[in-house]
Amino acid sequence: MDIFNSWLVQTPIAHRGLHDKEHPENSLSAFQCAIDGGYPIELDVQMISDGTLVVFHDESLSRLTDNDGYIKFLNKSDLDILTLKDSKEKIPTFDEVLKFVDGRTPLLIEIKNPSKVGELEKKVIEALKDYKGQYAVQSFNPYVLEYFYKHAPNILRGQLAGFMKHEKLAFFKKYALKRMLLNKKISHPNFISYEAKRVPNRFVRKYKKIPLLVWTVTSQSEYLKVVKYCDNVIFEGFEPKI
Repeated sequence: MDIFNSWLVQTPIAHRGLHDKEHPENSLSAFQCAIDGGYPIELDVQMISDGTLVVFHDESLSRLTDNDGYIKFLNKSDLDILTLKDSKEKIPTFDEVLKFVDGRTPLLIEIKNPSKVGELEKKVIEALKDYKGQYAVQSFNPYVLEYFYKHAPNILRGQLAGFMKHEKLAFFKKYALKRMLLNKKISHPNFISYEAKRVPNRFVRKYKKIPLLVWTVTSQSEYLKVVKYCDNVIFEGFEPKI
């Protein structure tokens, strides 16, 4: 497969759907807006306490719902009670999103797993087994990508990276992610997703044989500044004018 001619580089990708005040991020309505706009969708997948895969970005519930606590402690039955802030929408399961999108636009699936690798990744592979649409996975965790490399090598993998200046990570993890030190031996990415505000830099220049995506572009001026250095952008808060 020629990734440089694939959907990954053809059209800007809507970060957590095409969301706004009326359509919360990672919601079915935001995904519908992205589909209506002709954009692929970037979304976040993590696992809650009973093993259900949900589409939700944060570890904490407080920013995106009117509840405190942590997403990982929920059960599937809790999803019927919670609503996304300032809306009537629920936190969708991964299966619900796959059924809803149904191949109408490609999906860029971020696997959010900072801890032990295996169960979540296996469930994602199983959920995607019969899915007919186009998709790829990406993660900051190189060992997540290693799992896909070993167990589902047909699924396109992207290494998320950046300077991680404001993230609560150990120094050695920031150092490794900034330089993508584990790409060749561990994650074996098919593409890179790098922090837009830090491109161009010498760490991404050496990866000329695989596509470079950048995250997250938040204005037309930023888009025009960075697009000359990358193959595609992940955007939010505006729609890029190409």
